[in-house]
Amino acid sequence: MRWWKAVGLAGAAGVVATGVVIVRAERRRRAYTPDQVREQLHMRLAQATSAQAAIETAAPAPRDASGIRGRIRRLFRR
Repeated sequence: MRWWKAVGLAGAAGVVATGVVIVRAERRRRAYTPDQVREQLHMRLAQATSAQAAIETAAPAPRDASGIRGRIRRLFRR
């Protein structure tokens, strides 16, 4: 068997395996009821908003750029 035939067969096997994985995922996704999907989306939204709120409270407030510029200007005026 030539090397290009082996490469072609390996490529075809990869395409088939990818198709199998996609079909399994699609079946799993369609097995959810609309209420279950809605519930999961609400949970993800709650997690995202709580994570964002935690980041906002943990991060220090940015300083006003004009205040810093004013201080630097005052230093150089002296």
